[in-house]
Amino acid sequence: MHLFFRKAVILGFIAAALAAAGCSRAASFSNGEYELDRPLVLPETTASRKKIIALGDSLTAGFGLAENESYPYLLQQKLKAEGYEYEVINAGVSGDTSLGGFERADWVLSQPNAEILILELGANDLLRGMPVGRMKSNLAGIIEKAKAKNMKILLCGMLAPPSMGSDYETNYRNAFPDLADEYNVAFLPFLLDGVAMKKELNQADGIHPNAEGTRLMMENIYAELKPLLTK
Repeated sequence: MHLFFRKAVILGFIAAALAAAGCSRAASFSNGEYELDRPLVLPETTASRKKIIALGDSLTAGFGLAENESYPYLLQQKLKAEGYEYEVINAGVSGDTSLGGFERADWVLSQPNAEILILELGANDLLRGMPVGRMKSNLAGIIEKAKAKNMKILLCGMLAPPSMGSDYETNYRNAFPDLADEYNVAFLPFLLDGVAMKKELNQADGIHPNAEGTRLMMENIYAELKPLLTK
């Protein structure tokens, strides 16, 4: 229980920082509508290579890092070293929500030979107080879009702090494993395991991982991703 409380508090701070990081580039959400205030541009890709789509917020985008320090870039290097022929697409946008991910999912998942989706969204929904049911519906919609393309999926879960109220905290915490069970997808309960709250592994804000923290975060992802990979 103590460990869960500590992780829940950590995620509360993380959610705040994720939204703050995207304030200059993020989309705005009001009255159920999502307004994009950024160009939707993906890096140039190689059509023939199998793709892993990393869809998420600032933790995926690599906030405060050089491009070659982001987890999708590091994952690409890890895969190459392990003999896997995948191309990793960084589709992270700082400040993004589950609704933002849902709105751009069709376009992002349209990459030729898209085989695996790493879905890391929900912290900014928490900060904005989005109803859990709506967030869960958005994430389910993204999963269903990926499933319709016969993609494998790794879902990254989040936790809510107790300050959100016991009902919200419980519903939010359960949303991610419930989705993983319902759709039979791979599940990573805590993306920042071993990284959060460690000063030496985070940037000056104390929330976003630095280069070394991001490398460890990538290893967390790789551990759950590996069973989905093929050579």
